[in-house]
Amino acid sequence: MTSQLLNILPLAAGAAGVLAGGALFSFSSFVMPALRDLDVESAVHAMQAINEKAPRSALMVPLLGSAAAGSVVGALALVDRIPGDRVLLVSGAGLAIAAFVTTAAYHVPRNNALASLDFSSSAAAAYWPRYAQTWTRMNHVRVALLLSSGVFLIAGSSAP
Repeated sequence: MTSQLLNILPLAAGAAGVLAGGALFSFSSFVMPALRDLDVESAVHAMQAINEKAPRSALMVPLLGSAAAGSVVGALALVDRIPGDRVLLVSGAGLAIAAFVTTAAYHVPRNNALASLDFSSSAAAAYWPRYAQTWTRMNHVRVALLLSSGVFLIAGSSAP
């Protein structure tokens, strides 16, 4: 890799983490609270529609990009092949990977479970309150991981 790319990669990974974290912060701060104010049927139907669009949205670029680029940065930092603060770069990479794992292991299965329910069913009505509470709580975690990752990667970068 060229030295210019090695200087830019941590910044790009960090920016992707901050962008994804900011987008997901909107869910914690106003989307989920607004959905909880709706009747259960409307809330479930709306979240099902959101979850259907999300995997094909532009949000996937920074969300997946932060994990992919962060992984490369972390690996290069571990073998001392990238300039910058090694501890911050490896930490930022780990946080980006943790955010991706949180999405894949926690949010996706719950979203899939919600998608399998008829929004007007009693099963959906029973599932929604717990889903909304725990999904949002873990989204707070995911946002913190992404924003922290971004800060660490950018701070650890040697780019001016």
